Amino acid sequence: MDRDEQAYAAQLAAKTEHFTRLFAGLDTPPLEVFASPESHFRMRAEFRIWHEGGRIDYAMFEPGRKAGTASLIKIRTFQTASRAINELMPTLLAALSADDVLKNRLYQCEFLGTQSGEMLVSLIYHKKMDDAWTEAARRLAQAFGIHIIGRSKGQKIVLSQDFVTEEMSVGGRLYRYRQTEGGFTQPNAAVCGKMLAWAADCAGSDPRDLLELYCGNGNFTLPLAAGFRRVLATEISKTSVAAAQWGIEANGIGNIRIARLSAEEFTEAYQGRRTFRRLAEQGIDLAAYDFSTVFVDPPRAGVDGDTLRLLAGFDRILYISCNPDTLRANLDVLAQSHRIRRMALFDQFPFTHHIESGVLLEKRG
Repeated sequence: MDRDEQAYAAQLAAKTEHFTRLFAGLDTPPLEVFASPESHFRMRAEFRIWHEGGRIDYAMFEPGRKAGTASLIKIRTFQTASRAINELMPTLLAALSADDVLKNRLYQCEFLGTQSGEMLVSLIYHKKMDDAWTEAARRLAQAFGIHIIGRSKGQKIVLSQDFVTEEMSVGGRLYRYRQTEGGFTQPNAAVCGKMLAWAADCAGSDPRDLLELYCGNGNFTLPLAAGFRRVLATEISKTSVAAAQWGIEANGIGNIRIARLSAEEFTEAYQGRRTFRRLAEQGIDLAAYDFSTVFVDPPRAGVDGDTLRLLAGFDRILYISCNPDTLRANLDVLAQSHRIRRMALFDQFPFTHHIESGVLLEKRG
């Protein structure tokens, strides 16, 4: 084992130990641990652009310190980012440096890539972009075979498209996803694939229906749909709903409906405390569903109290968490009505303190 492998193994062991201690006192099964590649695992990266003496560099700043010369870290390559991003970084920077129109007042550069190498680059400016910028950016995009977006305050120029198309294989089937610039996507594609496979294995095959809260761009929705009669997924972001709808059509999946509601709004609608015109307009009748399982992938704040009470009524709960502290608080409630059948740690963010995890719960009795 080389030094990088040793360093990675040590940090993963430390995360596993911390996670295990955090859930002490709960009746949990053996923890399943899913490792990440040690390097080149991120499909997204963003860098400030540092201007000095007519030269520009990619830049980051020391954590916890004000951005400036004293905390400046100039970046040539970035081992955390995918190989495709690393290969593009120096040549793209040289091309930007050689073009005054593209270089002038360039503030930030963001990369969004896929496992196949498709690349979307966002160039963010402290100036208004004009026709000269558009022509220069179009030449750059054609030269590198990439998609480029220009952004400045109150302005967005999309030269070709503002998304990339990712492909993930789950259970022997290939799924296509639209990942939109500015929208949330899982940054670590290798670990995301492991998460999808684990969730699909937990869900299994069920003749009843699945409810999904916080579905995003349909990351979990698409492969999970294969195991259920029907799926009703909720999401509040219009961008994410559009991406999920594209995924449903592109993958030819006919048993998924998307309701543009927050988890809190869905709880109110499902309990009959409030009606929503959005549901009626979409022809969604909640009473027609026979839910056995609920899938949740909430934000870092976890699941709110009303939604927790809603979850407690389902036979099975499949919970993906990006915050083990709020997961522990939620499980203290859910463990009163459900048993924890499976628990997993996914190292989505190596060499950081962040922990992604998954839990399968089944109703007691």
